[in-house]
Amino acid sequence: MELVDEDLTERVVIDSHAMRWTASPQPGVDRKVLESLDAETERVKTIVRFAPDSYFPEHTHDGGEEFIVLEGVFSDEDGDYPAGSYVRNPPGSSHRPFTREGCTILVKLWQFGEDDLTAVRIDTNSVQWHPGLVDGLGNL
Repeated sequence: MELVDEDLTERVVIDSHAMRWTASPQPGVDRKVLESLDAETERVKTIVRFAPDSYFPEHTHDGGEEFIVLEGVFSDEDGDYPAGSYVRNPPGSSHRPFTREGCTILVKLWQFGEDDLTAVRIDTNSVQWHPGLVDGLGNL
């Protein structure tokens, strides 16, 4: 796998529409890997598509996980997350994700510091948006 953003000081743009979906180990779950150093011990960024009534067995995120729901409704034992939901599961957390209707999510793994243990759940559809504060953000 090519390391598309190994240098985190560089801006990277990826056309995920030009990428093919690849099957995950779990039936009904496909991925587009945007970045992967080592899926077990390093950062990983993927777009994950769950078919209706698909799931992943219970698993632990040793390095933490964060995701935003792009389409559909993603669920686990803590709740249902419609499109626009942002979730941070801290290092050591576990869950059994599933979907009834199907969904697409953007997932980042191993992005946390060792002392970052705060779980976060945000429905971006119900919070106030603020102008971007990053130079050039409007040019994406």
